[in-house]
Amino acid sequence: MRIAIVGAGAIGAYWGAAMHRGGADVHLIARNSNLEAIRKNGVRVLSPRGDFEAHPHATDDPAEIGPVDYVFLGLKAHSYPTSGPLVEPLLGPDTAVIAAQNGIPWWYFHELDGPYRGRRIEAVDPGGATSAVLPPERAIGCVVYPATVLAAPGVVQHLEGTRFSIGEPSGEITKRCTDLSEAMVAGGLKSPVEPDIRNDIWIKLMGNVAFNPLSALTRATMVEICQHPQTRQLVVQLMEETLDIAARLGSTPDISIETRLRGAESVGHHKTSMLQDLEANKELELDAIVTALVELADLTGAEAPTLRTVYAATDLLSRRYGPEAQLPTPAPEPDPQPA
Repeated sequence: MRIAIVGAGAIGAYWGAAMHRGGADVHLIARNSNLEAIRKNGVRVLSPRGDFEAHPHATDDPAEIGPVDYVFLGLKAHSYPTSGPLVEPLLGPDTAVIAAQNGIPWWYFHELDGPYRGRRIEAVDPGGATSAVLPPERAIGCVVYPATVLAAPGVVQHLEGTRFSIGEPSGEITKRCTDLSEAMVAGGLKSPVEPDIRNDIWIKLMGNVAFNPLSALTRATMVEICQHPQTRQLVVQLMEETLDIAARLGSTPDISIETRLRGAESVGHHKTSMLQDLEANKELELDAIVTALVELADLTGAEAPTLRTVYAATDLLSRRYGPEAQLPTPAPEPDPQPA
């Protein structure tokens, strides 16, 4: 089994190291100091489950790898529309793309029975740009539960979790999914093949849509948000509105809000990925996590007032403090006039 990881950051390098440990032929696509460190020392994983090292092939040139069986996307979802130069050299006739992203994926309505079948979600597939690079029929859905941090170039701090749920957009249990699942289990990961991966997407999104924007707005960790009564209530309202939108689209995730809150609180003083991106002056992952959900609320007629309020505030935050701040510089105030 040949696998390429496009974007060997914290989660991509962790997954690739585990897959290499399990015997897969793994190729990491990285850059800069991270690439240099992996080439020199491999990937070092520091984990409460036991530290380990892996020494897969690493490069910054996907043409050096060529077509593979599976492409794992370790990129943020907003990078997908422009990922063609990295992905296209890796694609053969039957290459599957594992969309390991937060939020609503671009393929969400692909093969989904109902009135919205085949519909494009503009927030994650602007003008069809993502589908042009990553055809939905190649996609295997993947919901990532592990928490990881790139502690240093080539060094992954694994905090918790080993589960990568996967599934076909069609709901079929296919050989490409079962083969991939077996390879992940061989590498020490959990990998259930779900008959309805969209339910897992909504369970993960319940937390992402609440904790990511609130952490960016408040600079607070997940446990701090949970233990502050007012922000805890905001989380509950955001989760309730998310479940309402899911139900309007035919999904009924089997998890309670209180269970989801307890799970988030148990993570402790962990900064969400959105807060980490804000502090690093990187583009915030709003489109797939928040903007797409607002788009789905509009599509289904959901009111979602809390979601819309939090989206407005976080969107302004990203425009004001992101790497490409869009607000104009205020004009200087005139000198005071003499009395």
